Amino acid sequence: MKMFRKTLLMVAAVALAAMPALAALPKLTFGSDCTYPPMEMLDANKKIVGFDIDMIEAVAKAGGFEAVVKNTAWDGIFAGLSAGDYDAVVSAVTITDERARTMDFSIPYVDAGQVIIVNKNLNGLTTLSQFGGKKVGVQIGTTGAIEVQKFKNIKMKSYDEAGLAVEDLFIGRTDAVVVDSPTAKTYVLQNAKYKTKLKIVGEQFTDEHYGIALKKGNQKALDMINKGLAIVIKDGTLAKIADKWLK
Repeated sequence: MKMFRKTLLMVAAVALAAMPALAALPKLTFGSDCTYPPMEMLDANKKIVGFDIDMIEAVAKAGGFEAVVKNTAWDGIFAGLSAGDYDAVVSAVTITDERARTMDFSIPYVDAGQVIIVNKNLNGLTTLSQFGGKKVGVQIGTTGAIEVQKFKNIKMKSYDEAGLAVEDLFIGRTDAVVVDSPTAKTYVLQNAKYKTKLKIVGEQFTDEHYGIALKKGNQKALDMINKGLAIVIKDGTLAKIADKWLK
């Protein structure tokens, strides 16, 4: 009996040695400014959650790679990409011609434009052109900041995080905030604190599309990401994630 067991163990060992090793999935690291609900944020347990997080996990599964998200401050996030601190940026990044000159982008995955948030007591102002002489908060380095800068008579106030801009508006330090529509809706329509005092005015006044940003020439990573994105868009996974987060 002992000899029989020994023979079985030897056969099993030979069989295992002959099996091809399971190839590990390639790993891509993504920088993300996790202060931008509902796209990316920290929950009560300091876990990174949000639309972009669910999306990139689904894209990774479909594209055949492992995704690791690294919480990164927005100010300097693109410099970190250029320096190789991560492979890509998934952080509600609007695709612009200027950015496309220095980095590559995935296919777009969300349509989002700029809107204006004001105090509910402020009436009659619905477009940026009407905010001359007033203080308007923006997150530094965003397309919202770019839009406000077009009006030289607006007193623009920059913040490291969109949430800080909204808080200053709430306590009366500014007159308005310009921010992406999904984030504006999260603060104004879903946040129990802010929805009592703030409102969105006018219409979405830019046509913008989010994409995943990569260092110029990183074609291998771009191909994997685009493959996964195409699949989750086609099979309805992205729409289900949008239903969860972008209400």
